[in-house]
Amino acid sequence: MAMLVLDDIRKVYPKGPSLVAALRGVNLSVSKGEFVCITGPSGSGKSTLLNIMGAVDWPSSGRYLFEGRDLSRLTDAEMARFRNRRVGFVFQSFNLLVNLTALENVCLPLTYRGLSRKESRARALEALSRVGLSDRANHYPDQLSGGEEQRVAFARAIVTEPDLLIADEPTGNLDSHAAGQVVRLMKEANARGTTVVLATHNLELVEVASRHIVLQEGTIRLDSAS
Repeated sequence: MAMLVLDDIRKVYPKGPSLVAALRGVNLSVSKGEFVCITGPSGSGKSTLLNIMGAVDWPSSGRYLFEGRDLSRLTDAEMARFRNRRVGFVFQSFNLLVNLTALENVCLPLTYRGLSRKESRARALEALSRVGLSDRANHYPDQLSGGEEQRVAFARAIVTEPDLLIADEPTGNLDSHAAGQVVRLMKEANARGTTVVLATHNLELVEVASRHIVLQEGTIRLDSAS
């Protein structure tokens, strides 16, 4: 059974008096352990597709099945629990809370899960160690480089040991060295069994992915395995 199945997914947004179609009938199946890289021009629907896969947005029509379960049948509380326990997110803008240290930022998903402060800190420190930032745990985001901020964001995404890791342009704001570090972390997460789905313009990420999907005008134009 596929981990996730998108069946004729369509997404329409209102824009003034008219409607804009971001996705136009996307059909996609992703197996557990795949490393899927999605490319396409700006406005092709990449971010919208990732948001639906991560259950932070709903399609206007179509079905999204995760391990055979129709997510549209979940309550809001069940959906929040699903996102917290099954999905990790990495964004181009990092989305770190500026008034929290690196350690406190990484602790957040565990705090929402209800873990004790002691256990949350222990697991967050382990995640920071995995991304090579245990010595920066007590630094605030404005004391970190862009590459370090992205690695903190990555640690926050993997601290819950998610089954699905979703990344939207995770190297877009980084120099080549920092981008290379993030690529390495993506590969390591996938090697541990995490399913990775990301949108990017970084050709290095396309090269290391097991599958390349090209999105154009809200539809899949190319779907090829490497």
